[in-house]
Amino acid sequence: MSTARNKGGKGTPATVAAAKAKIDFTLHPYEADPAAESYGQAAADALGVPHERLFKTLLAEVDGALTVGVVPVSASLDLKALAAAAGGKKARMADPQDAERATGYVVGGISPLGQRRRLPTVLDASASGFATIYVSAGRRGLQIELAPADLVCLTGAREAAIARG
Repeated sequence: MSTARNKGGKGTPATVAAAKAKIDFTLHPYEADPAAESYGQAAADALGVPHERLFKTLLAEVDGALTVGVVPVSASLDLKALAAAAGGKKARMADPQDAERATGYVVGGISPLGQRRRLPTVLDASASGFATIYVSAGRRGLQIELAPADLVCLTGAREAAIARG
């Protein structure tokens, strides 16, 4: 895979973080459907990527602290498993406005990379079964493809089985 760098134009905080870390990644733009029920599934379909290889970034509160869960779009986030992986007892989905404020991204375009402040992050263990995975590059209509190990390195994520379904 070749390294895609920002050429001209301003990138997103996610693409800037990936470029600054000098990791190999590829950007995949697509036409985002603002009416889509699932932004992640719509992105996978638009790019022709299997749903289990494109990961969505979800925010939850684990014992009151915002925590990022990264799971395949083909699955849902297992809140009990996320709480356990984050060393907590109880988790609930975060309010979308809190998620946007903490990450600096809009819902449907939240990336695990380049967030406003670094939050505890858990990547579903299924990611390690792929040479590369896709996650949001920081806006609707743009995905970044990178190695799961690079995502773990850039976010400080731990890996655990947090997907259900």
